[in-house]
Amino acid sequence: MAGGRALESPFGVFYSPNITPDPVTGIGAWSEEEFVQAFHEGLRPDGQHYFPAFPYTSYTGVSRDDLLAIRAWLFSLPPVDAPARPHELVWFLRWRGVLAGWKWLAFEPGRFTPDPERDAEWNRGAYLVRHLGHCGECHTSRDWLGIPRSGLQLAGTARGPDGGRVPNITPHRESGIGRWSGGDLEFFLEIGMTPAGDFTGAAMGAVIEDNTSRLTPEDRRAIVTYLQSLPPLPTGP
Repeated sequence: MAGGRALESPFGVFYSPNITPDPVTGIGAWSEEEFVQAFHEGLRPDGQHYFPAFPYTSYTGVSRDDLLAIRAWLFSLPPVDAPARPHELVWFLRWRGVLAGWKWLAFEPGRFTPDPERDAEWNRGAYLVRHLGHCGECHTSRDWLGIPRSGLQLAGTARGPDGGRVPNITPHRESGIGRWSGGDLEFFLEIGMTPAGDFTGAAMGAVIEDNTSRLTPEDRRAIVTYLQSLPPLPTGP
């Protein structure tokens, strides 16, 4: 959690920050309000805007209680003295003020609201996929401004993080996961194996190892319920 991981993008290279409780180079001096503000509003403690490489566009929907639980866990870790590495970005992003315009176009703050027409399992899956899991940040194609394309949520992209291809996870039978059973999907989220017997690797392998494999079976089932309810879309550009 001491940062330094490189994330390549069309706008340059972003480096993840230190999120250990070190009071100088990490988040140890952050108050609860400052921590919540980062996720809900995309703002640093000094009021400057975060780049959306930190996916606050999804995290804005996470409940305050869940964010404070995340904070409590992070603050239980050993502090590490590790200064943040500066991002290596295109010239026009060297001034964070331009992010105010980007947020005006692309960011809609607000907490997740359950759909009263859906059951508890579907709503739990929607919350996990849209917000805590922020699946759309990788699985949705973006326009030239880096804004997710409306109407293509979770339909995959050929230009994902680090330039890799990211698959379509809508229930489209040809280009998505429409031929996978619910059991196939739950098994994939638990151990990373596809119906064909292959195992995923790269970024999704890490997502499964560090995250979805550690969910409860009920939460994995909720994710599957939500994904299978989506409109089937052909793979994005």
